Amino acid sequence: MSATTAAPLRVVFAGTPEFARLALERLHVRGHTIRLVLTQPDRPAGRGMQLQASAVKHYALEHNLPLAQPRSLRLDGKFPEDAQAARAALEAAQADVMVVAAYGLILPQWVLDSAAARWGCLNIHGSLLPRWRGAAPIHRAIEAGDAETGVTIMQMDAGLDTGDMLLVRALPITDNDTSASLHDKVAALGAELICQALDGLQQDALRACRQPTAGVTYAHKLSKEEALLDWRQDAVSLCRRVRAFDPFPAAVARLHGEAIKVWRAQVAPPPDAADAEVAANSVPGTIVAVAAGGITVATGAGYLQLLELQRAGGRRLGVAEFLRGYSLQSGMQFEVGATDAVKTPV
Repeated sequence: MSATTAAPLRVVFAGTPEFARLALERLHVRGHTIRLVLTQPDRPAGRGMQLQASAVKHYALEHNLPLAQPRSLRLDGKFPEDAQAARAALEAAQADVMVVAAYGLILPQWVLDSAAARWGCLNIHGSLLPRWRGAAPIHRAIEAGDAETGVTIMQMDAGLDTGDMLLVRALPITDNDTSASLHDKVAALGAELICQALDGLQQDALRACRQPTAGVTYAHKLSKEEALLDWRQDAVSLCRRVRAFDPFPAAVARLHGEAIKVWRAQVAPPPDAADAEVAANSVPGTIVAVAAGGITVATGAGYLQLLELQRAGGRRLGVAEFLRGYSLQSGMQFEVGATDAVKTPV
């Protein structure tokens, strides 16, 4: 691919969260003409449940970009007037290409067929397809213990992340990555890669490649029901889950009916001689050692050391500070937790 940046394109952009905003910003700064921005309607958020605009909407308003927030794009759905208005706006945009990133609405066939007749709809997907199709690829990659993830620029079709691949770039997952930190890396890579993809299309330097039929997995959307740690799992899996669920929905350890969020943890060696008796007779979920450096808990295999915790209404605290306001002792037992509602394929 030539290093020379190709001419500006007329772009329709569809996206909602910060992941998408970064891509919109990069396309805009690169000089592409943003003919229309589609984003989700404002949603209630925060303690006061006030309506909040999406990150993409904020950027569009700040830069006077044409904006639409349809509740649905289905012409035969619950909000056909929204879909008709969006259709009129898309047709008026006369775009060369539509770029989609974490939009949150399903694109019906009429959008795929007519939104951008020249190069269709390109999706910025945060995984190495066909692994982790679906809603939460970053979280599920960490949870499953994948060594790497990445970004796929995909030509969208009617399936769920099943379209042909145009560009793929890998990114390592470190032992310290949380979904928050990995999200930022993937978002930056996605913003870079979509600009390269548009350049490549204009230079006729990209060739679509069908996704392999082997290795397909689905990244199911995260739910609060998954947050409760199941101490019957092994320590390595639990540690990955803590990282995967930061910042949402946050892993939870329940003690005496109280839900305590676990923000940081590590696999721990067996307790020393002073706590060996408690450890020897412990069941999963039993606290076997309490110290300012960490709270060690028995699991289905091995020990997990809790390093950063948060009580309801409080703030995230390191263990030493947490223990000044909450008394824990060896022998106490966290609730075991329910079996996962969603089984993560590996």
